[in-house]
Parts: sequence; structure tokens; C-alpha cells
Amino acid sequence: MLNTIEDVKEFVTITNKYGFDCDLVSGRYAVDAKSIMGIFSLDLSKPLGMVIRGDGAAEEKLLEDIKKFIAE
Repeated sequence: MLNTIEDVKEFVTITNKYGFDCDLVSGRYAVDAKSIMGIFSLDLSKPLGMVIRGDGAAEEKLLEDIKKFIAE
């Protein structure tokens, strides 16, 4: 969940630390998870999915870094 502008900025800063691609998905729309403008083009009031295209260890580290944004 990205509820505030600060959440989006922090999320983008974290995802940009990683060299692999990741996307946020909302319905039929997918945007680069490293793009502030892309994220703001989505309906942030609805749950978002995330597709990560990296290796196992780096993916686990990213998930740990963004855990505060993950809704169970």
C-alpha cells in the first residue's frame, strides 16, 4: 500500500537501489516500479501487485526492504 506521497518517494528510492526490473500492476495496467510518474498514474486506492525480475537473493533483499508497504 502506497498511501502518501512520501510512501511513493521512499518506495521508488528503495526499488532504484536494485539493478533488475520490477513493475507495479493494477488491473490491466503495469508500470515501472522505479518511476514516480508511473506509480502516480495508477489508482493507489486499490491494492497493487508487483512483478520482480531479479535473482533469488536480491529479490529477497528487496522484499525485506519494502515489507512495510506490503499488505497481507
